[in-house]
Amino acid sequence: MRIEKIQQLLQESGKDAIIFKNRENKKYFGSLGGSGIYLVVTPSSQVQFFDGRYRQEIKDLTNGFENFEVPQGSYLPKIFEWLQQQGIKQLAIEPNGLSIQEYRAFSEEFAVEIWSHQLQEIRAIKSAEEIQLIRNACALTDEIFTELVPEIKIGMPENELGALIHYLSLKKGASAMAFEPIVASGPRSALPHGRPTERAFEQGDFITIDFGIVLNGYQSDMTRTVMLGEADNELQTIYQVVKEAQQAASDFIREGVTGQEVDAVARKIITEAGYGDYFSHGLGHGIGMGGDVPILNPKSQMVLKENMVMSVEPGIYLPGVGGVRIEDDVVIQNGIGVALNHTTKELVSVGECYV
Repeated sequence: MRIEKIQQLLQESGKDAIIFKNRENKKYFGSLGGSGIYLVVTPSSQVQFFDGRYRQEIKDLTNGFENFEVPQGSYLPKIFEWLQQQGIKQLAIEPNGLSIQEYRAFSEEFAVEIWSHQLQEIRAIKSAEEIQLIRNACALTDEIFTELVPEIKIGMPENELGALIHYLSLKKGASAMAFEPIVASGPRSALPHGRPTERAFEQGDFITIDFGIVLNGYQSDMTRTVMLGEADNELQTIYQVVKEAQQAASDFIREGVTGQEVDAVARKIITEAGYGDYFSHGLGHGIGMGGDVPILNPKSQMVLKENMVMSVEPGIYLPGVGGVRIEDDVVIQNGIGVALNHTTKELVSVGECYV
């Protein structure tokens, strides 16, 4: 069980308990993700503190926990009371769950240590079940994209394509979007995080489409850049550079290399092509329930291990001209990287007139 991993870590570290408030961490350890739920784990117990909004869900959707219902807004006094009754003095907390006010309150009562890499490493190594769930999410993402592409037309607003991504994703079984989809066309494709606007697609546009879904609690994340009709020669050139960099970095992924080394493979290709200044972000991030590692960027010293899953998404962004990003999710299995997305990475030309 996942909870046993954290209990073993508590024993090894000499900590008496850890408090979880971060949504993804709570869900990872089998609790509910709601804002009115605090998860407390000790070496021998796991306890959910919750308010009345979650009374039925706690019963229906979780098991193996002690449960304490508290009046809404009075979580901390009840948690402090329970911790003190257990004789707890050494407390671990997450870096991204509790508020600063809550951190101060815990620090006044207990010896507090922030656990970051400890939790990241537990979640980074995916089980066979988790990998299959991510694989399923990626397969559905491929399917959604396949249906999406024929709908792209000259004159269609970015907003409409964004809405269609939402619609197809939910229609086909996703429970939510992993993040707000990116649809950036023409000169706006030079914006790495260009959210959809009212801009209508024009002949010759490059259109960057970046979206992910949540399916059975696990996420996907895929980016493709398509061409509307015939695009500018320089855009077609940078497409091929990005495609080469993305494939080379994906092929380099293996157990034992660092995130920095993988990032350097893609960055070298883009830099040698003369576009190094226009690759303005890290190469990738962990894939899972959200907030996962490893991180692939110029500073990442994290060593990649079997069953880690990560995105690989180099890009080139030319201000006033346009940009390209191509992204797959990659898992390390049998020591090497395996792409989970199967949508073509060849440059696809789409679009007739919008009606």
